Amino acid sequence: MKTILLPNENITGFSLLEMSIVLTIVGLLLYGLIPSITAQVDQQHRNDTIRQMNDIKDALYGYSMANGRLPCPAKATIATNALNAGISDCKLTLGVIPWATLGTSETDAWGRRFTYSASSSFLTANFSLSSNGTLTVKSSATGGTNVASNIPAIFISHGNNGFGAFTTAGIQLSPSFAPDEVSNSDTDTIFVSHDFTPTFDDLVMWISPNILFNRMVMAGRLP
Repeated sequence: MKTILLPNENITGFSLLEMSIVLTIVGLLLYGLIPSITAQVDQQHRNDTIRQMNDIKDALYGYSMANGRLPCPAKATIATNALNAGISDCKLTLGVIPWATLGTSETDAWGRRFTYSASSSFLTANFSLSSNGTLTVKSSATGGTNVASNIPAIFISHGNNGFGAFTTAGIQLSPSFAPDEVSNSDTDTIFVSHDFTPTFDDLVMWISPNILFNRMVMAGRLP
């Protein structure tokens, strides 16, 4: 007897095989795209955070022109919406950006607070043209050169990895083992700023003493 193949069975078998091949190809393509998509998302977060930090810088200059001094840091360990969260605390020279006092963003694009350190001489009313900042930015924590010195204030986003940053719950994330990132999350007056590397993704901005003095003079706060 002659065997007759049913057309529907052939088509079904071929369709399942074809579908398997297509799904495999799609999976491979998606697997290859994941690193690219992740990098694009991270770059977008960096761009958004830089815009936020420029707004914070403007707010710091504006506050100094209105009040005759820079704002003190906010206490980093107070959770969002708790009493005094984001409020400038003049018992501190190191903490987080006082977002409630300035009316700026509490967190960067990764959802962590901005570390903020200020020189004490610039936290008193109507500091003078001879006031010197105590903060220094270096190109590396180990043998780097000075990028900026005598800085009145500095603020930092700890980037995608978030090492050393404070969360909105007031909890500090574990510090990095990379020396350059350690410098931006410890309690001394030395900070590091350089281009992005696999072990350094911090974004660092500071207040220029010359620009600050100029704006204070223009506002009539300094002679």
